[in-house]
Amino acid sequence: MLWIKAFHIIFVVSWFAGLFYLPRIFVNHAMATEPAEIARLQLMEGKLYRFVTPIALLALGFGLWLWLGYGFSGGWLHAKLFLVVLLIVYHYYCGKLVKKFAAGQNTRSHVFYRWFNEIPVLILTAIVILVTVKPF
Repeated sequence: MLWIKAFHIIFVVSWFAGLFYLPRIFVNHAMATEPAEIARLQLMEGKLYRFVTPIALLALGFGLWLWLGYGFSGGWLHAKLFLVVLLIVYHYYCGKLVKKFAAGQNTRSHVFYRWFNEIPVLILTAIVILVTVKPF
């Protein structure tokens, strides 16, 4: 089971790395004016989203395997699972934003994306505290 836990952690870290970087690209894209720069950022967004999505699925799969193997219970786990659902929604919404940028339909400013970029940081902080401290 330790191998499963190790792979879960590796894929979670990789998933979060992608979710930290993708909105940063959105910030730059929202400020971009040069057609070549816009095209490059669109390419980066699409490639990163397509790369990080299977990693997210692997993180979720190994997490489910751990849950079934250890049979964790408690309020902390329910809270963590709720945050994981929020993270999945965030990931899905990032995919919608990638499509909007690709279609030239972005209506939000770089300031919005700077704030949007902080959501996974807050989720990660809460999840790490829940898993480590198990406060309830």
